[in-house]
Amino acid sequence: MAHVTATGYDPRTHAPLTFHDAARRFQAGDDTPRDYLERCLATIEEREPVVHAFAHLNREGARAAADASTARWAAGSPLSPIDGMPVGIKDLLETRDMPTEYGCEAFRGNFPRRDNAAVWVLRQAGAVILGKTVTAELGGAHPGPTTNPFDPRRSPGGSSSGSAAAVAARMLPAALGTQVGGSIIRPAGYCGNVALKPTQGGINRGERQVTSMSTHGVHAGCIEDMWQVAIEIASRAGGDRGWPGLDGPSTTPEPARPERLVVLETQAWDDLDESSKEGFAAVLDQLRDLGVRLIGRGDDPLVESLECAVGDARNVCNAITGWENRWATRNLVDQHPDGVSERAKEVLAAAEAMSVDDYRALLIIREVAQEAHAALADTADAIITLSCPGPAHVWLGDRPGEPLHPRPTGDPVFNLPSSMLFAPAVSMPLMSVAGLPVGVQVFGQPQQDAHMTAVARWILGAVAPVVVD
Repeated sequence: MAHVTATGYDPRTHAPLTFHDAARRFQAGDDTPRDYLERCLATIEEREPVVHAFAHLNREGARAAADASTARWAAGSPLSPIDGMPVGIKDLLETRDMPTEYGCEAFRGNFPRRDNAAVWVLRQAGAVILGKTVTAELGGAHPGPTTNPFDPRRSPGGSSSGSAAAVAARMLPAALGTQVGGSIIRPAGYCGNVALKPTQGGINRGERQVTSMSTHGVHAGCIEDMWQVAIEIASRAGGDRGWPGLDGPSTTPEPARPERLVVLETQAWDDLDESSKEGFAAVLDQLRDLGVRLIGRGDDPLVESLECAVGDARNVCNAITGWENRWATRNLVDQHPDGVSERAKEVLAAAEAMSVDDYRALLIIREVAQEAHAALADTADAIITLSCPGPAHVWLGDRPGEPLHPRPTGDPVFNLPSSMLFAPAVSMPLMSVAGLPVGVQVFGQPQQDAHMTAVARWILGAVAPVVVD
C-alpha cells in the first residue's frame, strides 16, 4: 500500500499506552504505579503545550494516590485490576479535587467539590484521577483548545476532545468521555483510540441525567483497558436509574468471530471521501475473506428499513437534544449572557422554536428506528460502519466576520444511529487515510456491550490495519 504521509499515523506501527500489561509488572515488582504515573507526567510535559488535552491537572493528588497504590501492589492487595491506572475525566463530570467548568466561560472557577458517580467508584477501584480533560462547551459543538495529536491543525473531534487526544498522545492509558450524538466514537475515530459507547444507561451518569441519549464511556489505548475501566465502574455503580446497567465478565470478553455483519452506510455515504471508502472496502474485503457474511441495504429489506429509519438522524438527534437542554441553557444564558458562545445560543434559539408536539413527533421517529434495529436481531451479529466521516478536518477556529462553522468538531453522522438506537458501540483503530486515523465501529442490540467488545476484539486480532495515502 501507499506510504504514510508526513502527519505520521500508521495503525500498523502506532504503539498506544496500555496499563493491563503494566499491572503484571507491578505484581512482579518490576514496575510501580508511581513510576508509571511519572512517565505519564513526563509525556504530558512534552506534548501538552501543543495538544492542550487538559483543563486541569492534579499532579500532587495523583502522586499521593499512586503512592498508595504502589503500597497495595507491594502488599499483594490491589483494589482491582485498574489499581494505579492514571485516568482522565472529561470536564463535564464533577470531581471533588478539581474544578468542573464544562468548557464554558460562564462556569469559570466552578468547583462543586464532589465526585460524579463514575469518578467516585474509580477511586474505590484504586484508579489515579490525574486530570480533567477538555470538553467542547457544555458537551456541545463549540470547541475547546485541544488539537489532534497527529496534526495540530486538525480537530480531535468532540465533545470528548481532551479525553481522545490525551489517550492518543500517550499521556494516559484511559479517559472517560460522554456521548449524546457522537462525542465518544467520533473523536476515537479521529484520534486512533479504542472506545466504548455503552448501551443507553449502561454506566451511571450521576448528576448528568438531563438528556435522554447521554452516556458515559471509555477511551483507551487497548480493548483490555477499555473494558476493564467500564466494568469496574458498572460493577460498583450500576447503570442510570431505571436501567440495568452494563453487564459482563470481570475481565475482557474473549474474541468472538461474527458470522454475519450488517454494513450500514448512513445518510453520509454519498458525501464520504473516496479514500475513506477505499479503506473501508479493504477492511470489509478482509472480513469477507475470513468467512464473515456481509449484508448491505441491497441484500435485505430489513437493512434497507433501518437505513431509511436513521436517514434523518442528524436533524432528529440534534432537535431532541436541543429540546431537552433548552431550559438549562436558557437559564445559563439569562444569568451569564456573555459567558455562552454564539454557537450555543443558535442551538438554543432552534430549540425554543420547537413545540411540544414537535418533540413528541421526534420521539416517535426515534422509536420507529429502534424497532427497525430490533427487527435485525436475528439477521446479523452486529452492524459495522465507520466511526467518523473520514480523517479529521483542518480546524483553525472561527474567523471574525465569517459565519460560524456548522460542525467544528466534526460531523457525528456515523455516530448518531447507535445513539438514537440506544445501542452499544465499540470503535477500532483500523484505518489510516492520508496519514491520519479513521476508525471503524461495530454496534449491536442494547445490552450486548460484552458481545460487541468480543466482536471488536476478534476483528482487531484478525483484520490487518489498512493504510490509504
